[in-house]
Amino acid sequence: MRIPAHSVCTAVRDDIVAGVYERGSRLTEEVLARRYGVSRVPVREALRTLEAEGFVVTRRHAGACVAEPTEQEAADVLEMRTLLEPLGAARAAQRRTEAHLKVLRGLVRLGQERARKGNSEDLRSLGGWFHETLAQACGSPSLTSTLTQLRHKIAWMYAVEPPVSPVESWAEHGAIVDAVARGDGERARVLTALHAERAAGAHRLRFSVAGERVRTSQHAVNMSGLRH
Repeated sequence: MRIPAHSVCTAVRDDIVAGVYERGSRLTEEVLARRYGVSRVPVREALRTLEAEGFVVTRRHAGACVAEPTEQEAADVLEMRTLLEPLGAARAAQRRTEAHLKVLRGLVRLGQERARKGNSEDLRSLGGWFHETLAQACGSPSLTSTLTQLRHKIAWMYAVEPPVSPVESWAEHGAIVDAVARGDGERARVLTALHAERAAGAHRLRFSVAGERVRTSQHAVNMSGLRH
């Protein structure tokens, strides 16, 4: 059975984000195909996609390599998210479905419960799902795709410190959902902008000036993107 290129792309991207492949390291088709148990064709297609997304660059005499973003590029990515997430929330207030609203409310309910109990690991995952669902609710595939790519890049470039007050952070999530539910786009935009601005202060660049990555993960093969 042929593994779709997008599944290979997801697996390679996830491993780049996790630090399995260091910045500047080579990504050869043969090695990747063997690692993920696929042919070179989906690997080649995946590398083209990842290059378009900014995770991979093609170098003369070296071929495909993991990109090496500068500190300025990392700062730009974070700023782009703080500008686009409020737009997505405003659009969600006008275009969300009842299904989106049900999921958002459920995530807020779980997040607030976990915040009171101080379960930080659950909160990290719930926060990611919350922002992913909010982006999907905006009704714009191009904006959703852009926000998703930005989240992947930020996870790659930054380590995020837990909020000082998880309860307050999830109260902000709840207020955003209330505004989206009422169809109040301007309120949703303002609340999301304030939330994004506060969250940006908790991001710490994973790369030093010398370009060394702060290692935060074990180098295990990521096969989750190949499952269906």
